[in-house]
This record gives sequence, structure tokens and C-alpha cells, in this order.
Amino acid sequence: QVLGRMREDYARVGKARLFEALQDFLWGTDGSASYPTLAQDLAMTEGALRVAVHRLREHYRDRLRAEVAHTVSDPGEVDAELRHLIGVIAGGT
Repeated sequence: QVLGRMREDYARVGKARLFEALQDFLWGTDGSASYPTLAQDLAMTEGALRVAVHRLREHYRDRLRAEVAHTVSDPGEVDAELRHLIGVIAGGT
């Protein structure tokens, strides 16, 4: 749900292509070797691309935290629930 909403947000401001190009970097994938090529493909500097990735991750973190907060009964459970969810997504527990 969070990814879908973010995709819509980016599309609404004319940045759908940017979102599609950057979403693989959400989970901290070390894509440093592909930054220069991707920056060129998107007609951006590598620095601007890194800032865009950083902002995408912040936006994702905030949206994910808000989404999880709606699923727990106590706000104090959000961090534990996020750790569990990230562990599942990352192939952990």
C-alpha cells in the first residue's frame, strides 16, 4: 500500500519515471556502481540522484511508520512491529 501511494504521489507531480528508477534503492541496496549510469539516464548529476534516493527513503520510512501505526493498538508497539516487518521483508524471521 505504501509503495502504491508513493508511486501515485510521484506520478501526480510528474516524477513517475524517477520513482520507478529509484524504488530499487529503498532497502539500502548498494547501487553505488549504478549511480553514475542512472544519473546520466535521468539527466541528473550523481549528487542530485543521491539526494533523490535519500528523500525517497525518508518519504518511504515516514509513510511506512504511519501505516504501521494504524495497525497496532499501542503507539509504543510501532518500532517493534517495524523491526519484525523489516525482518520478514529482508528474509529474516
